[in-house]
Amino acid sequence: MENRLRLFLLIPLLVLLSSGCALLHRNEVPDSEPNNAPVVSNASSPTSAEITEPVIEPKVERRTIKTPRIDSENFELGAYGGVISIEDFGSHPVVGARLAYHVTESFFVEGSYGQSKAGISSAESLFNIQVITEPQRKYNYYALSAGWNALPGEVFVGENRAYNTALYFLIGAGSTHFAGDDRFTLNGGFGCRLLLTDWLATHIDIRDYLYDTDLLGKKKVVNNLEASLGLSFFF
Repeated sequence: MENRLRLFLLIPLLVLLSSGCALLHRNEVPDSEPNNAPVVSNASSPTSAEITEPVIEPKVERRTIKTPRIDSENFELGAYGGVISIEDFGSHPVVGARLAYHVTESFFVEGSYGQSKAGISSAESLFNIQVITEPQRKYNYYALSAGWNALPGEVFVGENRAYNTALYFLIGAGSTHFAGDDRFTLNGGFGCRLLLTDWLATHIDIRDYLYDTDLLGKKKVVNNLEASLGLSFFF
């Protein structure tokens, strides 16, 4: 009887222990079991190479730039021809030569020599007399001048061609030999230089030569205006 009572009490205890072990076993997660959390795939994430690569690849065509070939020589030698008005003796052809040294891009010095031949004066024509002899009618001068390139610029011919230009002013002094006498002469004027190539230039000049004279019996200052067209090259 006593054994039956013990067995009756042990059966509920065993049932309770078995249900508790089953519950503990269900809540345990083994270390080797994979985590059930969602895994983010890296397949869609950009790599470092993809980030640095530009979205648009520029295709720029490099142009070939041709720089102007202008000689750096500072000496300029040229010749010119034109017309000079010798006061009281008419206008006559004149020829000459010039040598210039360009000190800077703005300033230069120039030496020039020109010659012409005077005609018959108004007094000789009016009174039928001879004031000077035929050899004395030879007119020549030399001058040393300082020049200033006041307005450098360009002249465009068409769409693809341009020429360098410069408007310059000059002032200087020298000597004029005329009627058998040498006279101290002041000169001044302006001109325009046009570079045809990197070494060749053309000039248009207007100059005035002033000196004292008493050739016709009255002392006065004469103005001999000269207009010329010249060609020069740099070396």
